[in-house]
Amino acid sequence: MAETLTALGLGLLEGLTEFIPVSSTGHLLLAAHFLGFDSPGQAFEVVIQLGAVLAILTVYGLRLWQVLRDAPRDPKALRFVIAVLIAFLPAVVLGLALHDLIKAVLFGSLELIAVMLILGGVVLIVVDRMTLTPRYSDAMDLPLNVALKIGLCQCLALVPGVSRSGATIVGALLLGLNRRAAAEFSFFLSLPTMLGAVSLDVVKNRALLDGAAWGLIAIGFAAAFVTALLVVRALLDFVGRNGFAIFGYWRIAVGSVALVALSAGY
Repeated sequence: MAETLTALGLGLLEGLTEFIPVSSTGHLLLAAHFLGFDSPGQAFEVVIQLGAVLAILTVYGLRLWQVLRDAPRDPKALRFVIAVLIAFLPAVVLGLALHDLIKAVLFGSLELIAVMLILGGVVLIVVDRMTLTPRYSDAMDLPLNVALKIGLCQCLALVPGVSRSGATIVGALLLGLNRRAAAEFSFFLSLPTMLGAVSLDVVKNRALLDGAAWGLIAIGFAAAFVTALLVVRALLDFVGRNGFAIFGYWRIAVGSVALVALSAGY
């Protein structure tokens, strides 16, 4: 029962944090440590991201289907599909090359995760306060070179605690997207990125995942889907009105508390 409740809580945490720039993986790894939750190869923390993927497909499924259907005859739709794929490629190359190092070394460095949360929070606050002049207000209308640069920014999130959405959103803002378009492109880019990461992790850890592990993953998946669905529906309007600084302050607070707790031996 304790493991079930922990899996449920971690699933809720995943759904709440996946699409906001606070690092869902960092939050999950820290929470799992302090709750004493042991996941073989940290597969639980990665695979439950499929719940968040399903939330994106639920909200944007019709729009994505229309884009894919129109791509062969609509230059704008085709360019958008190519832009997402181009932005996805850098993370594929580095993720495959560094996967074992990331899981074996970086995922186990909780102090590194806490520091990255703090540093990322500072960056978010600074960028949010900058006076930027947006050149792009539509996530589907980006030049391919801009999409590639956003994809390169996403590679920073291979370090746990950086935040995939945080890296892509900050990069997009600095490259001329407005807040809403930056968050929306981050949503779309999350689909191939998260599907690729989950698929690789399942293959790498398939021998470690028994029936009990899959049962806990199913609970986390369902919780992540429900909460991510609520976040996705609300986030674009929220950041359009309020910006991203609040997430920066949250990151600094969580990272600081985690560092103090880890220093005290917890």
